[in-house]
Amino acid sequence: MPYTALPPAGGGPAPLVLTWHMLDAPRTNAAFAAALPMAGVPAWRVHLGLPMCGDRMVNGSLEAIMELAMRDTLRAFADGVTRQATEEFPAALLALRAELPITEGLSLVGGSLGGLVALRVLTSGVPVTAAALVNPLVRARTVVDLLDKNRDHTYPWDPATNALADSLDFVKRATEITVPLLVVSGEQDDPPFRVDAAALADAAPHAELRVVPNLAHPLADEPGLEPAPQRPTAKLVDDALTDWFTRHLRVGELGG
Repeated sequence: MPYTALPPAGGGPAPLVLTWHMLDAPRTNAAFAAALPMAGVPAWRVHLGLPMCGDRMVNGSLEAIMELAMRDTLRAFADGVTRQATEEFPAALLALRAELPITEGLSLVGGSLGGLVALRVLTSGVPVTAAALVNPLVRARTVVDLLDKNRDHTYPWDPATNALADSLDFVKRATEITVPLLVVSGEQDDPPFRVDAAALADAAPHAELRVVPNLAHPLADEPGLEPAPQRPTAKLVDDALTDWFTRHLRVGELGG
């Protein structure tokens, strides 16, 4: 699995903040690391690559993953891609602990589709100190409804797909999220994403909503494949994440 690792100031042993990027720009681990470096967080920040993205793109493009999204938005895309990323997580964490001087303490970040990965890991029973989501996909049904507007048919719902969508509705499952959760929502993000973000922040027991002025869904300029200068709106997100994790990692170190 491709990843980009950023050390804490001074290097050496430190907790881990693990991220999954979005499919909009920045759409690779390296580009996401440039957009949200969280340089002030006293932790290793490791940005993982999603399946079929970055170094794992099919034929060097995102066409294959976008074809999945249009062909079967729920089963192949929202569930299939994020399930693969979730299943890869335990081995990736073991490998990172072997390669880097990571101490106890794991925190998570997910952007857009990567937010759904973070939510799946958060509700899997893995011990997590804190988490943050940026313009996240919170309900799989939301992305199905959005893509329905771009094709000549509506998604073929049946009892099985309805049950799968319910299992990927983290507003309904919000009480399973028991760690401090920051939900960052762009003021100009797509309205359904904004509604879901606010609903999750309201429903999760220890969640806080942060609305970022002028932020649309992407965090970086197109094409979003390589590291690029940080946008002013991404800097606002980066500052919010830095403050959040700095505070909660200190609380975790004190056993609070």
